[in-house]
Amino acid sequence: MKIKRLLTLSFLFVAGYAPTQSLQQKLQAAMNKLQADSQCRYASISLTVLDVNSGQEVFSVNPSMGLATASTLKTITTITAFNVLGKDFRYQTKFGYSGSISNGTLNGDLIIKGSGDPTLGSWRYEGSKEEHILSLMVDAVRKAGIKKVNGRVIGDDSIFGSQSIPDGWIYEDIGNYYGAGTSGLCWRENQYEVKLHTGEIGTPITVSRTMPAMPYLTFKSELLNAPAHTGDASYAYPPINSNMVYLRGTYAEDQTKKSIALALPDPAYDAAFRLLDTLKELGITVTGLAESTTTLAAKKNTIPVATQNILAISSPELSKIIYWTNQKSINLYAEQLLKTIAWKMGKQPSTANGVKALQDFWQQKGIDPNSLNVFDGSGLSPADRVTTTTLATILLSATKEPWYHDFYESLPIYNDMHMKSGSIINVLNYAGYQTHDGRQLCFSIMVNNYNGSGKEIKAKIFRVLDELK
Repeated sequence: MKIKRLLTLSFLFVAGYAPTQSLQQKLQAAMNKLQADSQCRYASISLTVLDVNSGQEVFSVNPSMGLATASTLKTITTITAFNVLGKDFRYQTKFGYSGSISNGTLNGDLIIKGSGDPTLGSWRYEGSKEEHILSLMVDAVRKAGIKKVNGRVIGDDSIFGSQSIPDGWIYEDIGNYYGAGTSGLCWRENQYEVKLHTGEIGTPITVSRTMPAMPYLTFKSELLNAPAHTGDASYAYPPINSNMVYLRGTYAEDQTKKSIALALPDPAYDAAFRLLDTLKELGITVTGLAESTTTLAAKKNTIPVATQNILAISSPELSKIIYWTNQKSINLYAEQLLKTIAWKMGKQPSTANGVKALQDFWQQKGIDPNSLNVFDGSGLSPADRVTTTTLATILLSATKEPWYHDFYESLPIYNDMHMKSGSIINVLNYAGYQTHDGRQLCFSIMVNNYNGSGKEIKAKIFRVLDELK
C-alpha cells in the first residue's frame, strides 16, 4: 500500500502536478534570467517588492543600490507634493497694474504676476487654455475702465528666481519641449511647435512656420532628412545672448507629424507678448513693449509693483496637475512642483531648496537622504540616484493616505499594470502597484546601463513583472 502511494506521488510530479512555486521563487528565477541576458551583461539591476498591508519586503535584488531613476522619480515628487501641498492646492496668478487710471488711460504698466502655476495657458484643462486666460485678462482690463495703456505689459516670473534649468540637465535636452525650464510665470507649458518642410533623404530640412507665430525668434535649421525607421533625432538649441534657435540632427522620412515641439526661451515674455498683441487687436492701445524679468534685467530695470490687482486666476487643483504629471511624464510640472514644495516648507523656491525640502520630509519618516540623492524633480538629470527600496517605501506610504486613489489613477497603465515608467539613455525603470493572489504589492525595478534595443529590454523587464500578476 505504501509503495502504491509513493508511485502515485511520483506520477503527479512527472505529470506536472508538483507543488506551486512561491512568488519569491518565481521572481528569483525571472531575475536570474534577466541578469544573465546579454543585454544586461554590463547593467546594474535592482528590484524591490513590498506587501502593502504588512509593509514587509516580499522580494528584493540589490535593494540598496543607488541607480538613475529617470522619470520614476516623478512618483516621489508627486507623492511629496500631495503630502506637503494637499490634493486641493491651487496656484493663484495675479493680474494688475502699477500707476493710476485717468480718463480711461492707464499711466503705468499691466503686470502678470506669476505664482509658479505650470498650467497657465495649457491646452489640457478647459479653464487654463490660452484663449480663455487672455479673454479673462482682457475682460479685467475693460472692467477696470482702461481703454489705453501708457506703459508696458510685463510678465513677472520673479517668484522662482533666475535659474530655470536644474543642475545636472544636459545641454542637448534644454531646447526641446521636454527640457523646458521652470518659470515663476509659465505659459502654454513653456513650449511651441515648429512645422518642418521635409524632402529627399540627405537633404536639408527647412522651417515652414511656427505655432504660434514667433516673430521675435529666428531659426537656423541644420536638420537633415533621414531614412525611414530612424525616428525623430532632432534637437533644438536655445538662444544664448541672441534670438537665434538652432535645429540639429535628423528627422526620418516616415515621420507623419512633420513638426517638433521646442522650449520657450522666456515664457513670461511670451505671455506678456500674447496679451499685448491681443489688446492691440481689440483696439486697446499700448504704447510700451512686452517685457519680462529677464528682458528688464538686461536693460538694468526692475519690475514695478502692481498697486492694484484686477484679476486672480486659479489653477486646477493639485490632484489634476499630478494626474497629467504622471500620465504624460511632464518634466516641467514635476520641476514646478519641486520648487513649490520648497516654498511651502518656508524655503526660497529653487530646485536645490526643493531637493533639500524633499529629502528633509522623507528623512523625518525614516528614509536615509543618502538613498535619495537627486538633483531635480523629474528625473531628467542622469546624475539622480535612488534605491528601489526607498522608491518602493515611498509608494507604500502613499497607500495609507486619503488621496491615494488620486495618485494611483495618475499612474499610466503599462503591461496591464498601474506603474510609472522612466527612460533616459540606456536606462529603463518602472514603479507602481499590482495585486497578486488577493494581496496588494508595490514595486520598483531599475535597469541601468543595458545595451541594445529599448523595445527588447522592455519586454524582458515585463516578463519579470508578469510574475507579480
